[in-house]
Amino acid sequence: MKTSRKKTSPAPEVSTAVPSWSDANQRHLLAALAPIRAALIKHSGAPAEKNFSAEELNHELTAAEKNLPAPSALQRLCAGFKLSPFERDVLLLCAGCELDATFSKLCAFAHGDDRRAFPSFGLTLAALPGAHWSALSPGAPLRNWRLLDVAPGENLTSSALRLDERVLHFLAGVVAPDARLRGLLESIPIPDELPPSHRELARQLATLWRNALNSRPFPAVQLTGHDVPSAAALAAAAASALDLRLHLLRAADLPTAATEREIFARLLEREAVLGRFALLIELDPGASPETIHAAASLLDLTQSPVLLCGAEPLRLRTRLLARIDVPVPAPLEQRQLWREALGTSAATALNGQVDLVSTQFQLSPAAIRTAGTDVARRHRENNFTAHDTTLWDACRSQTRPKLDGLARRIETLATWDDLVLPTAPRQTLRTIAAHVRQRALVYEQWGFAARSDRGLGIGALFAGGSGTGKTMAAEVLANELRLDLYRIDLSALVSKYIGETEKNLRLVFDAAEAGGAILLFDEADAIFGRRSEVRDSHDRYANIEVGYLLQRVETYRGLVILTTNQPQSLDAAFSRRIRFTIQFPFPDATQRAEIWRRVFPAATPTEGLQVEKLARLNLAGGHIRNLALNAAFLAADAHEPVRMKHLLAAAQTEFAKLEKTLSTAETAGWI
Repeated sequence: MKTSRKKTSPAPEVSTAVPSWSDANQRHLLAALAPIRAALIKHSGAPAEKNFSAEELNHELTAAEKNLPAPSALQRLCAGFKLSPFERDVLLLCAGCELDATFSKLCAFAHGDDRRAFPSFGLTLAALPGAHWSALSPGAPLRNWRLLDVAPGENLTSSALRLDERVLHFLAGVVAPDARLRGLLESIPIPDELPPSHRELARQLATLWRNALNSRPFPAVQLTGHDVPSAAALAAAAASALDLRLHLLRAADLPTAATEREIFARLLEREAVLGRFALLIELDPGASPETIHAAASLLDLTQSPVLLCGAEPLRLRTRLLARIDVPVPAPLEQRQLWREALGTSAATALNGQVDLVSTQFQLSPAAIRTAGTDVARRHRENNFTAHDTTLWDACRSQTRPKLDGLARRIETLATWDDLVLPTAPRQTLRTIAAHVRQRALVYEQWGFAARSDRGLGIGALFAGGSGTGKTMAAEVLANELRLDLYRIDLSALVSKYIGETEKNLRLVFDAAEAGGAILLFDEADAIFGRRSEVRDSHDRYANIEVGYLLQRVETYRGLVILTTNQPQSLDAAFSRRIRFTIQFPFPDATQRAEIWRRVFPAATPTEGLQVEKLARLNLAGGHIRNLALNAAFLAADAHEPVRMKHLLAAAQTEFAKLEKTLSTAETAGWI
């Protein structure tokens, strides 16, 4: 007889998978709400389908806590805002009314009024264990951080309590930044890599914050420098080391009213705890005093990790302010960044140009990556030669945006052939070009900069009457050196308000540093005239502004050209601190004839021009060019080549404009 064996199914596999944080957080929140529901039932005497013992409720809560792969939202919120057990329970009661309809019914039953289906402080004081009146105070966490709102009512204890929507979403595990801050905060990504010098600064910042983790408030930090993307990348790396995300807020978006700013600060700080982020406030160059004050006040009002990026020095009333300078990467670091951005093929094809641009331009890592990627693309498409200027021009384009908003860029088309000058000033101009071109070699590699940083700026004074070629000479230098030329209108920078002129000048020089652009200050005697005796505070500050400009001329890494029609009116201290002075003489007849020979482009049709007769006109080169251009328009309108009759008509117009008399001796035999 055969015995049949019963088939047995294999034992079910026991899942060892770690639950998701979202599921575990949900379970923990429900387990935390259960004792609050039980306390409401007990206080109100409401009927319950099933009563759980305190031991059962605690066991479920403990099991839910053990099941968490990371702290729950409730745990983070209680730790972040230092809530007492009673404050925690008040928060849970308000959350329960939003998440479970039975909580609202129990509140109405406890109040004895179906219309009052909401929690109140009176109810929480009576129903929840460990109640303390201080939880109701405006300075306590629940109200200070606006975790809940108190509805208007006859008295505080009977007024309705409502959980803030942002806090409710947070407890439920939903990522939903506060709607009032949406659009104002910009998330800054963690950089893939930082230059070694910036990596060290990020480490220092992270250490500074880490040391303050258990001793709030955090020290506020000002990142000084002019490159916001580099400062933001550095700060994002430091925040990441503390498991924080970095968000950027522009100071211009801050409320200027004190009351609104205090509310805004509370919202920001609450969001910093809920969203685990650090805040970087960007203070634009040239920010108004109101904006600067708003930024400083916000730093005073907050205790969380907050930084400010801007060159304007700040003073805080109540909070420690640490300053970290974020310099542009040194040339050696820039070379490495360029090679990484360009790739081996393009960097090799450029044959030494990487070293050249690393010494001339001071670009941020972000700017180098942008320009390098673009140049590498062009190399793949066009396979440029080593003599191509693509890389140099890409660097120039990266440095222009900041300065374009502060000064007027001049398109430099003039060459040495267009410049008619005596031998001595012409040779001095070539010497200036050599100083600018070899600046890095002499200062850095040959060691002159290591001895002293004074007098390293290249300043030149161009003195001469109107139209004698001062601006054209600046154009020739810029064209020769392939640098941008910016005309600075001093009359627009000089302000009647104390300190504003210095601030305006600082903006110009700081913006120009990255590319070493040539700065042309017209009519320097407007600010560099002989300094006055100090009669009042305005005289004293005016002298300070002159001193500041002289100091920046001496230390600027590019070329500064100042023009004047009255060199005799300049302060002697100014003349001593300018490396080159060139006199632009009024052209004599021979020089005027040479200007006339060169004034018309090769494509301009001319007929019967008599240069020697034209040279009788007692005009400087600038006025000669105006006259020639006017004559060209007259000839073009008559469908004729430029003739002496057109020049005569143009000369009459030019002399009338100058309020000078055009004599018959000067124009005899023209037509």
